[in-house]
Amino acid sequence: MRIYLRVFLSSVFALAASTIASAQDKIGDPEAAFNTACRTCHSVKAGDNRLGPHLNAIIGRKAGSAEGFAYSESVKKSGLVWDEATIDKFITNPDAVAPGNNMKPFPGVTDAGLRGKIIEFLKTSAAK
Repeated sequence: MRIYLRVFLSSVFALAASTIASAQDKIGDPEAAFNTACRTCHSVKAGDNRLGPHLNAIIGRKAGSAEGFAYSESVKKSGLVWDEATIDKFITNPDAVAPGNNMKPFPGVTDAGLRGKIIEFLKTSAAK
């Protein structure tokens, strides 16, 4: 069963990685940027944890604190609070910010414009 889950998750992350790569050329609006790069694993609906935790009202929230999600120890113990700069660094390279996190094989978002649009969308997620 674990092998099948790993194969499934690897497929999901591979699809997300290819979608992110193609999206970096077409930044679009903030919601489209989020949907392209993040929605495969995350929701902005409060309490809607998926492969990743919900990101509703993420700005100002302590890392590893969304109720009902099983975070990696590295994220739970990171002491991070999600502000715009920390989110930007994290979605650029999660391992550089919280080594041992569970966002593998997420490749990160290299395009600063796309990251900015994602963060812009997350700043408004409390109202979604």
